[in-house]
Amino acid sequence: MSDPCSHTLHMIVRTHYELGQTALRIICDERYLPIVKDAVHSARSIIENKIAEDPFFGTTFEPYPPLKDDHQLVQHMCQSSMLSNVGPMAGVAGAIAKYAVDAAIENGCDHIIIDNGGDICMRTSETTIIGVFSGDDRFKDIAFSIPPTDHIFSICSSSGKVGPSVSFGNSGICTVFSNDPVLADCCATAFGNMIREGTSEEMSQASEDIASVDDVSGCVCVSNGLIAMCGEIPEMVRVSSTESDVTKILFPHI
Repeated sequence: MSDPCSHTLHMIVRTHYELGQTALRIICDERYLPIVKDAVHSARSIIENKIAEDPFFGTTFEPYPPLKDDHQLVQHMCQSSMLSNVGPMAGVAGAIAKYAVDAAIENGCDHIIIDNGGDICMRTSETTIIGVFSGDDRFKDIAFSIPPTDHIFSICSSSGKVGPSVSFGNSGICTVFSNDPVLADCCATAFGNMIREGTSEEMSQASEDIASVDDVSGCVCVSNGLIAMCGEIPEMVRVSSTESDVTKILFPHI
């Protein structure tokens, strides 16, 4: 009998899944969907238990130091908040996505993309195009070509104008690239918070600051018709898209 969770791709599906405040777009072999959904439930329970234990964890916008008895997932959120100078819940979307992707990979999945509200965690066996919506028509066709990977890669975005997430800045979009989705999520929030006026000097300095964080590979900011980038950026490509979400997974076509 063949392993129902073998490395061979079977039927890649695109699924929308909601649990509480979590709304995901999942692309993976359909056989892994139960594993992914169970992992999302587990991750949420871990975080909810921490908030029940200390409600301040769920509300603070300041860095929150990890405790030795915290679950590893919570510790990761805390460590990322310390590195990026934001609250730990700034990394909640990346944390849940990573937990689910890790679970799928541990069970043999080699092609999975999870978009959690504009924060993407992925490991792919083929090139994938990720479109980023900035709310600025001058940059509406921006997308990034992500090659196949044998490890997790993340693209996390924050906007002061698009999407429901809290941002104290006024950017069109601030996007961070990293192999660590929790750190990328926190840094995207920090990046967005830095963009108040959207001047070239402000954007350049903020880009340099974020790209200098350990384990951040690069970042891009679009604001007021300007674009700033720093570090290693995936290949940029032009696409035709009218998508109004923060991000759009354009390929593979499902």
